[in-house]
Amino acid sequence: MLEVTSAYSTRATEYTEMIGTMDAVHHSDRHLVEAWAKSINGAILDAGCGPGHWTNHLAGLGCTIRGVDLVPDFIQHARATYPGVRFDQGSIESIEEPDDELGGILSWFSTIHHDPSRISAPIAEFARALRPGGTLLLGYFDSADTIEPFDHAVVQAYRWPAAALQTVLEAAGFVVVETHRRAERGRRPVGAIICELSG
Repeated sequence: MLEVTSAYSTRATEYTEMIGTMDAVHHSDRHLVEAWAKSINGAILDAGCGPGHWTNHLAGLGCTIRGVDLVPDFIQHARATYPGVRFDQGSIESIEEPDDELGGILSWFSTIHHDPSRISAPIAEFARALRPGGTLLLGYFDSADTIEPFDHAVVQAYRWPAAALQTVLEAAGFVVVETHRRAERGRRPVGAIICELSG
């Protein structure tokens, strides 16, 4: 993931200014994530937190949460902007949490740059760190029927059909609870999956 980290580091300021605030969040995404977070029993990890706006927002709702991201510029920005919230630099493929520790993991478009041959690595790590019955909320770019790469504004990303992601999640021990899809004129279709770790 060195290429991805380098690409985001180069454009961190631009990225943060464009979409790194809650003002840039679609209202339906906000509703979905807030409702999910309020249902969590235990600590939450914002895996791939970027500039930290989601982490801070959920902390403001009373959640016990920390953010983690590989990009040093994002972590520096988050710590400076939201000093009351914990942010750590690290990989979502190697989460510094004990086994079965977390109540919830928010992976909001943080696996979009993982090649299909590598996406099972963060998914398996999410399963390891979550307690049985804990839930994962995964945001992604949606595809109708095939996994396909596309030229993301920062670095190559992938579109996934929900069924293909569900297969990866189930192989890691998750049970899909809800799927969501949003397609708007002039925007890439996006999806979200809420899944529970079976115990």
